[in-house]
Amino acid sequence: MDIQHVKATCQKEVVFCPLSELMCSSRKDKLKVAYQTRSLVFWAQFKADVEALVQMLQASSYVKWALCFDDSYHFAVAFMAAAHAGKHIILPGNHQADALGDLASHFDVLLHDRYELREFSHHQQMMPLVLETDFEPKATSALTELQLEAVTITLFTSGSSGQPKAVVKTLGCINAEIAELEKVWGEQLRNANVVSTVSHQHIYGLLFRVLWPLCAGRMFGREDLSYPEQVMAQANPDTVLVTSPALLKRLNGESVTQPYRAVFSSGGPLSEAAALQSNTLFGHLPFEVFGSTETGGIGFRQQHQANTPWQLFDVIDMALNAEGCLRICSPFIALDSWYQTSDQCQIMGERHFSLQGRTDRVVKVEEKRISLTEVERRLCQLCWIDEAAVLTLDEPNRLVIAAVITLTDEGRRNMQTLGKGRFWLDLRQQLRRWLEPVGIPRRFRDVGEIPLNSQGKRLVRDLEQFFK
Repeated sequence: MDIQHVKATCQKEVVFCPLSELMCSSRKDKLKVAYQTRSLVFWAQFKADVEALVQMLQASSYVKWALCFDDSYHFAVAFMAAAHAGKHIILPGNHQADALGDLASHFDVLLHDRYELREFSHHQQMMPLVLETDFEPKATSALTELQLEAVTITLFTSGSSGQPKAVVKTLGCINAEIAELEKVWGEQLRNANVVSTVSHQHIYGLLFRVLWPLCAGRMFGREDLSYPEQVMAQANPDTVLVTSPALLKRLNGESVTQPYRAVFSSGGPLSEAAALQSNTLFGHLPFEVFGSTETGGIGFRQQHQANTPWQLFDVIDMALNAEGCLRICSPFIALDSWYQTSDQCQIMGERHFSLQGRTDRVVKVEEKRISLTEVERRLCQLCWIDEAAVLTLDEPNRLVIAAVITLTDEGRRNMQTLGKGRFWLDLRQQLRRWLEPVGIPRRFRDVGEIPLNSQGKRLVRDLEQFFK
């Protein structure tokens, strides 16, 4: 089947269904769930795949199941099956083997579809997902309604301590956010398909790419769109693009093809130029969504001008603390009290606010949250490095990570043996064991001593001088 025909074919009217009732709903067997080039998956297959995996999971005594998938359909099957089997779902955001090793204490089994993880060895059980190709649709479902507050999900984000920070949510919090998204945009997105450049392993992709489409009966693409030309090729009025500022900024050389039904962007602030370029290419401004792994969505906007304020979601209340940082009360957080963020804000009327920057050492680089403390810690784990001070530098059109380091005797000998160029390449390669590419410093300065002020603290302005 030609995927261009699939993209232009709308689904029949589907009633929105909460996660609690999704797998026992009376949806038509031929409802389209997911697609990739020349292949479709229908509701009957999805339901059968989930039921088969539930049986397997229920037979296991292991409780904490980490899901690590490239294919969004495989991920959807594993997620819903783990929820119905009463398992604690763990979602590592970083798939590098050593980074998974650092999280090994959080899970019992790693369920995956990634060939390169076949040799992952941290004494955890490994289980590749195998789905049946032949199935017989059942007249009745073996699955019952989910108790959403009984299902817990652990996601990970960069904490200010430098260690990956575990964020635990209930499926009830996730469901509340999906319901709010549908209330705001459901009518506009009715019968659309969904494609994405962002991973389902993170909260934004989990919601916008997989779970919200499942609940609303929208077909989703199984594979990432990684390149601008893929994004442009998929554009059509029956498709929604879920993406990030990092990708939208790379569309400045593209030409108009067709409009998307809607474009969503999250992960960091979108520049006015990128917003206007998206408007030129797709006929409307992106919906920017502001939030975090801890908070879920907080607000949204379309950037009609550079200082367009953010609008709170209706179910959220806000206030500022004494330092001007945003506090929220939200059903998307597993708390019954106010949650304090590190985002400095200005409140503009009852339901709008503007962002004034962050107060901690977690920064956004290419829309990825990077802990500068963690980068320093990983550098100092290497036998070549004695001390490290990490900072960000504003370069034309991008923010980059830089590191001021002092070398050990072994490090200095290696630099002399390898030469500076090879030495820095090898150092970056070692950091890939833990860090994603955007988290690896692009610029280094080797110094005899890292400067401190009279209070024994490092000052960013002193470190910046090494890169002038």
